[in-house]
Amino acid sequence: MNPLDQMKETLIEQIKEAVLSFGFVSENELPTIMLEVPREKAHGDWATNIAMQLTKKAKKNPRVIAQEIVEKIDQEKAMIQKVEIAGPGFINFFMDRSFLTNILQEMKEAGSSYGRTDAGKGQTINVEFCSANPTGHLHLGHARGSAVGDSLCNILDTAGYQVTREYYINDAGNQMNMMALSLEARILEGLGQEVEFPEDGYRGQEIIHIAQELIQSQGDQILAMSHTERIHYLKEIGRKKLLDKIESDLGKYRVKFDVWFSERSLYESGAVEETVEALKKGGYTYEQDGALWLKSTQFGDDKDRVLIKNDGSYTYLTPDIAYHRNKLSRGHQQLINIWGADHHGYISRIKAGLAALGHNPDQLEIIITQMVKLYQGGELVKMSKRTGKAITLNELLDEVGIDATRYFFSMRSPDTHLDFDMDLAVSQTNENPVYYLQYAYARICSVFRQAEAKGVAPSWEANILKLLQEEQELDLIQKLGEFPGEIASAAGHRSPHRVIRYLFDLATQFHSYYNACHFLTDQREQSQARLTLITGVAQVIRNGLKLVGVEAPERM
Repeated sequence: MNPLDQMKETLIEQIKEAVLSFGFVSENELPTIMLEVPREKAHGDWATNIAMQLTKKAKKNPRVIAQEIVEKIDQEKAMIQKVEIAGPGFINFFMDRSFLTNILQEMKEAGSSYGRTDAGKGQTINVEFCSANPTGHLHLGHARGSAVGDSLCNILDTAGYQVTREYYINDAGNQMNMMALSLEARILEGLGQEVEFPEDGYRGQEIIHIAQELIQSQGDQILAMSHTERIHYLKEIGRKKLLDKIESDLGKYRVKFDVWFSERSLYESGAVEETVEALKKGGYTYEQDGALWLKSTQFGDDKDRVLIKNDGSYTYLTPDIAYHRNKLSRGHQQLINIWGADHHGYISRIKAGLAALGHNPDQLEIIITQMVKLYQGGELVKMSKRTGKAITLNELLDEVGIDATRYFFSMRSPDTHLDFDMDLAVSQTNENPVYYLQYAYARICSVFRQAEAKGVAPSWEANILKLLQEEQELDLIQKLGEFPGEIASAAGHRSPHRVIRYLFDLATQFHSYYNACHFLTDQREQSQARLTLITGVAQVIRNGLKLVGVEAPERM
């Protein structure tokens, strides 16, 4: 266990023993003891409000309770230097920092795996994200969902969960027919025939490009087909080409999937029919107006939902319930879906479907990503200058780069609206957060090159590391020790932006240290100690950036 986490655990256990010794509460009634990092450093390294939580049970002033707890704590065992009681009853702890250099030695042993924990205890989680219909290019909403999804998967994996990354291919609905009809219209148009373009057809450049490719390679053969044959063929070839393009763009974006799951396979395997029969058997359906309805209001939905329309066709909900049933049948203990803002109203009906099938609806978590607005030159950008259409992921990557795009889309909580400043994203100034963070890493690499030229190298010997006594040095080591806990917290809260916030704070501390201290001095052992410290900083920045799909450049 990380030395900092070990100390924290020891302190929590000490507080727990103190509280239980007074008989205020039984162990089962004991509130969760939280140690939070105070906003102001003057308030200590950790603080707890446990005394205030116990006020009603103990029937005492919280400051009195806090004092009684403090008197029971073995400060030496808990590696605490000083304790203060503040405000209405907060207990502030100031740690004994002499042990901090152990963190650097632990980091050396862990190497590139530093930050890994077993917080997830091997729980199996399926994370489905992006899942754009194979009818066109990926756009801004997909870009944000993909960055958040991939980063979350990296973080969950590092926190000890077993993660499956899944892309759901919507290839069985009317949108596929419309894609094929759109391709047919463009092909016939390109071959000189007069044709009416489908009213709800796809008018994107990608459809035009595929049509032009097909005209050149097999125009005569396609023209010779019957309409039915042609639509079937174009549905297949269009699906493949569009999916290949989606996979290619995601690969460029550093996003990979373990499973590409076809909606069509649910129908071919009979899973959709089986799901409907299971819902009927459970007594959770009824017929009305020629349609089959799900009694979703029994499970918290605001109204019942149609499963099979009066023309005999399925609604979107039915295969979606079958799909989530399938995911659970594959042994996943938890499902996480990352959806766009327009899917918020869909959550309750999917959960209702799972509950009706006998599953725990809490096994499904939904993360909603809010809208993104692009700004350039202070103006809202709605359309691509090149095509006059919506800006695609690929165009954004070409315009601002992969690192900036991944960073900007993950740096805010997904449930908040995001204003993406394209000018800021490409600027090479400290105002650009991704540049600021990468520059910290590049600065460290520059110091290493200078040290190598002088024949000075880091040292992890305890007597040398004890030379790190400056307040900024101890603060940096403590910050490095928090990294595994930050990852575990980000995983538990499903919040990649927490990792980015931590890395930015670490970079801020490093830049301040860089400006205040010399790393290569006439005192060789002091230089070695400081090189060891910034080796740890570089390691955490590199490991952390990798989690959010951003590179750590050695030169800038």
